[in-house]
Amino acid sequence: MQIVPLGLPFWEPDYFALINLLALAALYLWAANRAKRITGQSWSILRTISFLCAIAIMIATYLGPFSAWSHVAFWPHMMQHLAIMMVAGPLIVLSNPITLTFINLGPNGRRNVVKVLRSRVMKVITNPYFGWSFFAFVLLGTHVIFVMEWILTDHDAMMFIERPVFLAAALMFYYPLIGNDLIAKRPAPSVRLVSLGLMMIPETVLGMVIHFAPIPLYPTYIEASVTIGLDPLTDQKFAGALMWALGMVLDGFWMMLAALQWWKDQEKETDQLERQEAMRNIP
Repeated sequence: MQIVPLGLPFWEPDYFALINLLALAALYLWAANRAKRITGQSWSILRTISFLCAIAIMIATYLGPFSAWSHVAFWPHMMQHLAIMMVAGPLIVLSNPITLTFINLGPNGRRNVVKVLRSRVMKVITNPYFGWSFFAFVLLGTHVIFVMEWILTDHDAMMFIERPVFLAAALMFYYPLIGNDLIAKRPAPSVRLVSLGLMMIPETVLGMVIHFAPIPLYPTYIEASVTIGLDPLTDQKFAGALMWALGMVLDGFWMMLAALQWWKDQEKETDQLERQEAMRNIP
């Protein structure tokens, strides 16, 4: 079964995306170094690695074969969705960019950050019900045939609409669920865990519909199959299987992380109660 398009480059020279992503990486490293001078403590190396890994994944996704082949084969396009929405997005959340920004600002800037985080808009955005709904809507809505065809045939739509919306949906969904980046009101641990688990439903439905469809769904990929040597139905079934199987694996990983954070929170709470009890028993 051939799944790699024939005669196509492995690289798409999108220098606009490359320059902006490298600039973000440099800005984060500069801010992390400055935060050490401000606080007297080193910024977490794990958070820095998380952000740099997210940038590396986005560069590979936007400039590598997934991007170069996405207009002619469905499975690389699906891999773009998975890489941005379920890997790069949560890694950015775990890198705590809001906390890092807060540290590097002056008093007025910090007050403004606090106002934004406590605003009604942010309360809506960070509500796990809204984040889940928006993530599912973006995931399912972009695979409606006429929407997908518009994205595939309009380069600007893919670059300036689809990509930012996918990343925004990921950040809104994962921000209240994993990590703790100065969120004004963190959802209960059970809500965080259940929200991550329930995301398997739209991902599984989408993957199954695409995988078990008896005919190719997208005319652009049918036309492209003539020149690249791929069977459009095989390509589509592979794309659906990726969303179905790989999506569940990634969801499971973030659920384990949320469960680990829950356990650590419970351990801290238990330790605090034990210390309070010990203080009360001191004669």
